[in-house]
Amino acid sequence: MKLRVWGPLAPLTLGLALIVFGIDQLHKYWMLDVYRIIEKTPVRITSFFDLVMVWNTGVSYGLFSTHLQEWLVALTLAIVVLLWVWACGARRAIAAAALGMVIGGALGNAWDRVARGAVADFFHFHYQSFSWYVFNVADIAIVAGVALLMYESIVMGERDNRRGKA
Repeated sequence: MKLRVWGPLAPLTLGLALIVFGIDQLHKYWMLDVYRIIEKTPVRITSFFDLVMVWNTGVSYGLFSTHLQEWLVALTLAIVVLLWVWACGARRAIAAAALGMVIGGALGNAWDRVARGAVADFFHFHYQSFSWYVFNVADIAIVAGVALLMYESIVMGERDNRRGKA
C-alpha cells in the first residue's frame, strides 16, 4: 500500500477541518471576549444545561491533567498527521468527512493549548446529582467524527461484505 499525503477526498477532509477549526475558534472568541463567560459563569439555560467556564489542562474530559501542554500539543499534531494520511487514502466521502471533523476539532483544542495554556470548555449537561463532562464545539466535532467513522466501518463495511467487496 502506497503512503499518500494527498488523495481524491483530501479537499473534503481539509475543507471540513478548516470549517470545524474556524467555528470552534470563533465560538471560543465569542464566549471569552464578547460574551465574557468568565464573569458570568454559570449561566443557566435550562434545568439540565448550563454555560460555564472550565479550563481543561488534560486530554478528553480532563483526564490526565498536566502542566506540560506542549507535550499534549505535540501528541495531537502527531495524531493529526496519522489521521491526515488515513484521510488521503479514504475511499468513501463519509470517512474523509469524519476525519476532517476529528482533525479540525483536535487542531482547535491544540490551538487553545498554545494560545491560552489550556482548552476552553463551556457546555455542561447535568441532572440532579449526575454531571456530564464540560465540553466545547471542537469536542462535539471529534465525537461526531468518531461516530461517523464507526458507522462507516460497521454499517458500510458490512454492506461491502454482503456484496463481496471486502
